[in-house]
Amino acid sequence: MQITPLNPEDPLSLGDFELLGRIGQGGMGQVFLGESPGGEPAAVKVIKPSVVDSESRQRFAQEIEVLKTIWGPRIAAFLGADAEAEQPWLATEHVDGPDLARHVKTHGPLPSVLTAALGAVLAEALSAVHTQGLLHRDLKPANVLLGPNGPKIIDFGLAAFTESHVSLTAPHQVVGTPICMAPEQAAGVKPLTSAVDVYALGALLLFAATGHYPHEAATPYMVFHLVTDPGTAPDLSGAPGELLPLLTGMLAQAAGDRPSLTDVVQQCRSVIEAQGMKIAQARRRLTTHTAGQWHKAAPADDSPTLPQPAPTTAAPETDTALDTDSAPAAQDTPVPPVSSAPAPSPTVVETVPGVTGPAVQDSPDPTPPAQRDPSEDSPREHPAPGSPPTASRRPKEGTPTLRHSLQARRTAERLRAAYAAKAPF
Repeated sequence: MQITPLNPEDPLSLGDFELLGRIGQGGMGQVFLGESPGGEPAAVKVIKPSVVDSESRQRFAQEIEVLKTIWGPRIAAFLGADAEAEQPWLATEHVDGPDLARHVKTHGPLPSVLTAALGAVLAEALSAVHTQGLLHRDLKPANVLLGPNGPKIIDFGLAAFTESHVSLTAPHQVVGTPICMAPEQAAGVKPLTSAVDVYALGALLLFAATGHYPHEAATPYMVFHLVTDPGTAPDLSGAPGELLPLLTGMLAQAAGDRPSLTDVVQQCRSVIEAQGMKIAQARRRLTTHTAGQWHKAAPADDSPTLPQPAPTTAAPETDTALDTDSAPAAQDTPVPPVSSAPAPSPTVVETVPGVTGPAVQDSPDPTPPAQRDPSEDSPREHPAPGSPPTASRRPKEGTPTLRHSLQARRTAERLRAAYAAKAPF
């Protein structure tokens, strides 16, 4: 995720959260990367001073109350907020990964089985939201983040309680993103039902599988016209055949013709199982595919621009992200540190019982005498009787060495743990 430095006019902290950089911005506000006193990363949304008024505060307060109400593994968690502050702010869980829109734009559409896995995951998450009496109302690729533990839904700024008759918008005012908006929502019909989120999810899955939306036009007004016109069918060109029945139903013009979210989950499972895979396997492949591509591209394209100290260790690169259903978060997995500079290959570090320091032993030098550096053939010093053995070859200048016995012991222990984990017995 692209992180840029704070501007001179940006706050340094909000509530208990220290602000570290800028993540992104929208029409209503700015999103910062923050950190709690305990080191928990957070996405901190702040309303722009130019739009802070009674209505924006009320809408912001509603978003806060919504986030306090909902929970789930696929929802970015609520961490804190203050709608009454001079600069109203809201902190949620920081998801380290791109949104779906950026991923498809960068890496292309998802394979059909991974699109079905995404559909099952998000439909189940939305079903939990609906169970709590809420609608999202603005589901779109930009509001689905592809983190190291799988996709998560963000931005409930337009969410509404389904049983509520109170609206913060004018009677005929439509708020949302037209490219993923259900026809009845675009037409200003009230009250809305859970079918609007089913339609939005269908538009999102069509984009994930093809890179385009059901209706596209030069202006938002033209998109509104296409969406609300019963005679204009959604553009399903390029969609895989196995997904066409699902997408056709989800993007039906009439809300009553769309499947329930439970039916969406079952149809996604059928697509996955028809390809000889289980739903858990497909979920793992989805996370591996999205997180793996993102982290391979991040060093070149999306490395944070914040000042960073020079690393002393680096973890080996991997294409595999962990499954959220059965494994801890990737950043919580202990990885034996590997020196950023190559260690001298002929040196083996071992801990000798009864000896306080490490014993460093030389393996035979395979280099022919004619190719050796003459400085390496200098007389070797022999340790005094009873003293622990030491390195018999003095390394050349600039060659990295293990200088401290404590560091050497820790390195040996970590290497043993790493090799033991890979052993077949």
